[in-house]
Amino acid sequence: MNAHLMARRAYALSNSSTRTERAIEYDLIARVTHRIKAAAEAGPTSYPLLVAALHDNRQLWTALAVDVADGDNKLPQDLRARIFYLSEFVQQHTGKVLARKARLAPLIEVNRAVLAGLNPQPSRPQTKAVHPPQRQTAHQSNGAQVQ
Repeated sequence: MNAHLMARRAYALSNSSTRTERAIEYDLIARVTHRIKAAAEAGPTSYPLLVAALHDNRQLWTALAVDVADGDNKLPQDLRARIFYLSEFVQQHTGKVLARKARLAPLIEVNRAVLAGLNPQPSRPQTKAVHPPQRQTAHQSNGAQVQ
């Protein structure tokens, strides 16, 4: 192992230990969102990559739901309830996307809205509050294209 590689590894270890939970959550959501979008844009031949990215997104949202359901979680109760609801939405909507009965865009929008809320940059412009997406009825989601 050369000195350059050793220095990079040492820096990476110290950098990761100083990251906040919020920064780690941001990074995880950003990565999975990027994978979903990239797989979708790559076309039908990348469907296995899309399925894998959607699976990872479901796992991420399951972890978030477990975290906010914990009685020791310090977030305000209203925010915890909204995150839990979003997790349920992501679980249900992902199933519809995989069944080709719903569009992919709402999942990406949910993740982007959460990223905007987690963004550590204080200079970002203020936007109006993001509300959880409306639940679709069976009639609204049937026959929709996966995008």
